[in-house]
Amino acid sequence: MEQFESIQALYVADGHHRTAAAYNVGKLRRQAAQDAGQEVTGEEPFNFFMTLFYPSDNLMILDYNRVIKSLNDMNTEQFKAALEENFTVRPLADGETTKVTKKHQYSLYLDGKWFVMEIKPEKIDFSTPVTQLDSQIINSLVLRDILDIQDVKRDNRVDFVGGIRGHAELEKRCAADCVAAIAMHPCSIEELMDVADADLIMPPKSTWFEPKPRSGFVVRCFD
Repeated sequence: MEQFESIQALYVADGHHRTAAAYNVGKLRRQAAQDAGQEVTGEEPFNFFMTLFYPSDNLMILDYNRVIKSLNDMNTEQFKAALEENFTVRPLADGETTKVTKKHQYSLYLDGKWFVMEIKPEKIDFSTPVTQLDSQIINSLVLRDILDIQDVKRDNRVDFVGGIRGHAELEKRCAADCVAAIAMHPCSIEELMDVADADLIMPPKSTWFEPKPRSGFVVRCFD
């Protein structure tokens, strides 16, 4: 406990929904106990849930890429032209890697070919830590404005591929059930903290964290 007292803040890097669910269950159980006239000391099992803590410099965030299943009735040339309103788009040069090397740059896979795509500087919205995130830029300027995908979590025209699978998986998906893929630069730990410190919410599917703990079933009975 003495070591924890020196830590200024803890950030939920993964498992936000599980954290919120555990909090809400604890809140309901606490209220139910109080309504039943029971003393609540804070030591009851429902006050706790399992967590794993990492120092921020021991975490690695990989890219979380997008694959698109429909171009909203556009052909690929029309889609590329629409992209060029906000991005510069050029073919990948011979010997150039598909790996995205910097923030605000993307790799686009379209018509079986790779392109380098970069947002025009004047098109970046720096008003909040969220609006300047690469994932939010793609959500707003491509998925929403061009493809009319308003809810990336529920619209089945877009899917997400963790960077741990590599860009070959993006090509595989485009050969199977998708028409385009956009690979992104990984979000940084500092960007995630800036969003949290501003009391804002990260866009869906913005981060793929490594290392991940081994999966298993852990059950703790409340009663």
